[in-house]
Amino acid sequence: MKVNLLHQSPRRKSLRLRQYDYSQAGAYFVTICTHNRGHLLGKIEGGEIQVNACGQIIRMVWENFPIKFKDIGLDAFVVMPNHIHGIIIVGAQFIAPTEGVINHAPTLGEIVRTFKAISTRLVRKEFPDFSWQRNYFEHVIRDEKSYNRIREYIVTNPWRWHQDRDNPQAQERDNFDVWLNSFKERPRGKTG
Repeated sequence: MKVNLLHQSPRRKSLRLRQYDYSQAGAYFVTICTHNRGHLLGKIEGGEIQVNACGQIIRMVWENFPIKFKDIGLDAFVVMPNHIHGIIIVGAQFIAPTEGVINHAPTLGEIVRTFKAISTRLVRKEFPDFSWQRNYFEHVIRDEKSYNRIREYIVTNPWRWHQDRDNPQAQERDNFDVWLNSFKERPRGKTG
């Protein structure tokens, strides 16, 4: 039997923790990039993000997103020129309207896919060529110290744009990436 290799999809390496239940209660740090990391959401001036119309739509979708899911909450969030960072809290037990709300415990993947779908649909009304990168980056926040460091990183991200790995003109490297990558060495599985 011959297999046509031209029509097979390449297997992508999963970025998710093996054996981890992404619907369990917890806080997650998420980064979503624009397709090819195009600067579609705004620009940095004087250490502050100046979002454009596209970035404003993305911010509005994020801020209103908990309405769609029964048990999620949002914390720190920033729009950058070519990506967003945010903290999603699953199992937040927030009171939300029930009409049109997803009532089962969503996985982080379901939350991100829904956010990307809604934001893409709304942005494309004005910017037809807009799209997100195919995947996203996530980090399970394991303790309060990590939560606080990640929160600070998100809030101060525009100020450190000159160090951001997603900035093609970055002159330096941010030590946050080194710190975050140190978690890859830890045992995987359920975390507290």
